Amino acid sequence: MQIYWFDELSSTQSYLKEKLNSKELLSPVAIAAHRQTQGIGSRGNTWIGMEGNLFFSFALSRDALPSDLPLESSSIYFSYLLKEMLSEAGSELWLKWPNDFYLNGAKIGGTITFLKGNDLVCGIGINSQKSPEGFACLDIAIDKKELLNEFFKKIKNRPSWKHIFSKYEVEFTRSKNHSIHYENNKISLENAELNADGSLNIDGQRIYSLR
Repeated sequence: MQIYWFDELSSTQSYLKEKLNSKELLSPVAIAAHRQTQGIGSRGNTWIGMEGNLFFSFALSRDALPSDLPLESSSIYFSYLLKEMLSEAGSELWLKWPNDFYLNGAKIGGTITFLKGNDLVCGIGINSQKSPEGFACLDIAIDKKELLNEFFKKIKNRPSWKHIFSKYEVEFTRSKNHSIHYENNKISLENAELNADGSLNIDGQRIYSLR
């Protein structure tokens, strides 16, 4: 995986999409920045990108993904891989369904995935050094370049969805104390049931996690 580092970008995701469109970059490839000025969050929101935090986006062809990975649960898969690495380094962060990194009860980051032709594009942001009001910051010090190098090595090994899901399934119970936004509604996860493909059953409705 080739990783291109920048001191500042408006958005690693926007930059990567632009370069993929123009064929200047081809998957597998990653873009990382030490600062974002117009980061993209869930539901079209802006993710405040304070200098020194972790911001990166990457593209992988579908052929490079585990054969059993439900594409709609890619956010869970990649988020949990990174969460697991940070936990092994001593962090107490956890993953709220489907794509939010939390420390105790406060959000510290998130993941967005989408399909672009035969590629899956994933963007991740984590408050690793600083956090705006109302958010939290990672509880351990990290070397961002070393972390991403190891993260992409892990992805290259293609751990199965079944293996990752078996561990995330245990952690999912923590999400039940929270809510999600779905189709402009705020929905409690208290009675949510997690399916084997990463989707949820809530009040008879099936909700998928691709966002």
